Amino acid sequence: MSSTPRVLVTLVAAIAVALSASAHAAGKTKKAHAPRPASAATAKRVTAKAGHRKALPGTRTRYAPPAIAIPVVDPHAVSHDAPAIAREFDGWLDEVERSGGVAGLAAAVVKDDKVLLERGIGAADWSTGEPVTTDTVFRLASLSKAFAAALTGILVEDGRLHWDTKVADALPSFTLADVEGAQRLTVEDILSHRVGLPHNTYDRLLEQDEPYELLVDRLKEVPLACPVGTCYGYQNIAFSMIGDVVFASTGDFYYHQVEKRIFHPLGMSTATYGRDALEASKSWARPHHHAGTGWSPFVPNEAYYRVAPAAGVNASVRDIEQWLIAQMGGRPNVLSPELLDTLHKPLVETDRELRATPWKRGRLKEAQYALGWRIYDYAGETLIFHAGAVQGYRAMIAFLPKYRFGAVMLWNCESGLPAGLMPMLFDRYLGLPEMNWAGIDRDDDADLSGGGSGND
Repeated sequence: MSSTPRVLVTLVAAIAVALSASAHAAGKTKKAHAPRPASAATAKRVTAKAGHRKALPGTRTRYAPPAIAIPVVDPHAVSHDAPAIAREFDGWLDEVERSGGVAGLAAAVVKDDKVLLERGIGAADWSTGEPVTTDTVFRLASLSKAFAAALTGILVEDGRLHWDTKVADALPSFTLADVEGAQRLTVEDILSHRVGLPHNTYDRLLEQDEPYELLVDRLKEVPLACPVGTCYGYQNIAFSMIGDVVFASTGDFYYHQVEKRIFHPLGMSTATYGRDALEASKSWARPHHHAGTGWSPFVPNEAYYRVAPAAGVNASVRDIEQWLIAQMGGRPNVLSPELLDTLHKPLVETDRELRATPWKRGRLKEAQYALGWRIYDYAGETLIFHAGAVQGYRAMIAFLPKYRFGAVMLWNCESGLPAGLMPMLFDRYLGLPEMNWAGIDRDDDADLSGGGSGND
């Protein structure tokens, strides 16, 4: 970025902060991080921390001004040097590691069918000092949903299922408060969260160890938020009925089908389902919580493993690289181009996503859900995305299908710090204005134009 645009960014940030201050004259004000003087080597950047997070060790608190307008990608500004962008991302990981802001994290950046960066930082087990490596296995939480959708699509291609297969035909005992609506519910409705139920129905009871089978039966007691198939309501219990449908149509356990049809063909050697399999892994990331100035591991929670299609997958970042390559079209023998088009086709609006986080407010023009994936208009470009969260674990995966450029991050604590790195990476690749969404301290002398480096 030249010095002139940097000055303009500084002026816009200053005006936004001044307006914010006048609107909050009763007391609360926001501090802008003032730019330091430019050096002879390179112009200094204005960086801002997005949101209002508590400062982590080794970081300075920086606040992003309110978004004035969502930028639009200039095709001529898109990077032609993806390895340089990956090296810069690697430098940000250095900063995260120095900050102590996560217990452990594994990340990868992929362009086309090539892995540009794969790296682990921090500890898989803080108590023993075991490091995170690219083969360390993490829980994927809701990233698991895309595997459920992909398997269903493979079975559709085999003629075992259809996207409009009625759930009640496969599971005759299933019903909802709207009995007629339950008869219309399709496989596609389940995988796109269009069951009609309120968001996250019965998740709290699942977390209190209520059996999945009982909770599915009790869905009939829940008043619908909208008619079946007409609106979005994120689910884990209802979503996982796809596993029952798979069993009914194949006579095989859901997780066996995923292993045979996806994990093994893609060479995902560490990918498994369930807590026992996680703990049997050669290297696995323990979940952690804050303990003083560091982290303390604890025993993984079993609850969301009971809804395997929604949140049951374990895998290393090296395995997820292969999954990412396949999702970007690099393994047509496993996921055909026609199937990928179907999986990534937007089906329902998810307007709440537009306001969910600072980076989404600053970059997303539209947000929709497809089949196991979120589809965003990211400053004018399509971004395919999903995040996941279960106790002690977080995960994010995203890619730009037009450019076949993507990334994945897995971490073993509930820190929000890494979540801002993903949009920073895509901002840099697409040539968008710089925003320090993660609030990390970066080397202001780096040459950015060259070779620098929940379930949801």
